[in-house]
Amino acid sequence: MIINNIIYKSVFTLLFFCTSVSFLYGQSSKNYSTEIQSKIKQVENNLSGWVQIENNPQMWTLEERMKFYHANGVSIAVIKDYKIEWAKGYGWADSLEQKPVTTKTLFQAGSNSKSLNAVGVLKLVQDGKLNLNADINTYLKLWKFPYDSLSKGKKITIANLLSHTGGISVHGFYGYKKGEEIPTIKQILNGQKPANSEAIRSMYEPSIKYEYSGGGTTISQLIIQDVTGKPYDEFMWEHVLKPMGMTNSSYTQPPVSSKLNLLATGYYNDGKAVKGNYHIYPEQAAAGLWTNPTDLAKYVIETQLSLKGKSQKVLSRDMTTVRLTPYIDDKSALGVFIINKNGVKNFEHGGVDEGFVSQYIGTFEGGNGVVVMTNTYNTALFDEIIRSVALTYEWKNAYTPEIKKEYYIKDEDLKSYLGKYTSGDKNFFITKKNNGVYFNFNDDRGNLTWKIHFINTNNFCMIENNSDFNFVRNISGKIIALKWNEEILKKVEE
Repeated sequence: MIINNIIYKSVFTLLFFCTSVSFLYGQSSKNYSTEIQSKIKQVENNLSGWVQIENNPQMWTLEERMKFYHANGVSIAVIKDYKIEWAKGYGWADSLEQKPVTTKTLFQAGSNSKSLNAVGVLKLVQDGKLNLNADINTYLKLWKFPYDSLSKGKKITIANLLSHTGGISVHGFYGYKKGEEIPTIKQILNGQKPANSEAIRSMYEPSIKYEYSGGGTTISQLIIQDVTGKPYDEFMWEHVLKPMGMTNSSYTQPPVSSKLNLLATGYYNDGKAVKGNYHIYPEQAAAGLWTNPTDLAKYVIETQLSLKGKSQKVLSRDMTTVRLTPYIDDKSALGVFIINKNGVKNFEHGGVDEGFVSQYIGTFEGGNGVVVMTNTYNTALFDEIIRSVALTYEWKNAYTPEIKKEYYIKDEDLKSYLGKYTSGDKNFFITKKNNGVYFNFNDDRGNLTWKIHFINTNNFCMIENNSDFNFVRNISGKIIALKWNEEILKKVEE
């Protein structure tokens, strides 16, 4: 009996270990065909960066990149021919509890919430309850937008709110820890305690340019409530989420108790969990949606079908066309961005909440798309996953990495590049190791170390990052700074 118990316990332990490993590296609720399984493996094994070095291509597995970025969990849904081809979860929804990510695990969608919010607003336009070009104060009851001289007498419209062209302040929101006092929407709009964001006001006149504003989106949340007389989350459930089949999704903040077992825990890149597992976002329209890639893919597909006049579960073809039409510039439409990649036209949006990042993409033609959601504070990983999906499914080379030729610098010349660079209170380092030269720094994503590749004597690139890096020299040719996009990092003599 003792021997049998030992054998039983050993087998149980082995089974638990194997199950844990399978949870860690992939969970799906369906059994897919051999052909689809092959596609899944291709996606999992062919992640790549923004650029490739000529004659030295670098490809990674999803498992490798999750470890590299310290990613706790990832969930993916791939769309092909206007249908969800496959969906799969990887890693941990909660690493402490050893709770795996499944296709039903819910993530905070961050600013992807704005896309569904725009559908809700346009539903009211379609029903004749709102006018896209009317002054927002026509519909606001609880609170009126306080126009001042900065708006130069121009009125802000609902179209301005949805396209980020209202000249309105407050880029994004921090959310609130569990146990903190949650402000009312009026307190948020006025920047009054306990709100942790500034008052939402004019920065300049509307309709002259795009500038991202979560504040503007929050005004549209109040408009929906004032016009319908319903709580925002109830309206969005009844008229947007439920009709599109997004039955696991919700704008309710904090989340309802019946969903708690499905919620992922948010993590920072140092592996620490967000205090209380996640933040609460009363700015529901801007950042408050809880969803998963399968549900979000249903929204993408409905948008694609509606654009073709083949479905109108919420919006008509004409209204969807309006939603996907850039308002002032060539990218910012109504709650969505329009991106043209090598002739492939996409609608897309990304999202960041505390401990969560996500991205969705849908093509205008062909019914292709992908949704990636993670509970780790890093955007680079989902870029690599999306690129692998695009290459695997041959999206007309829309995500083909840029090929660059590496320039080799001799060791004796390399010394002038190495050292410490600073910008404000931030420190950056260029160091040499046995296998190359590295760029290291700390930010809200954690301690990042990227290998750099010189293109010439004044420029370098990274596989994981598509930023421009240019060395700045004085009149004698000595390196005095590094320009990272528009930011100047001064070189420190030590």
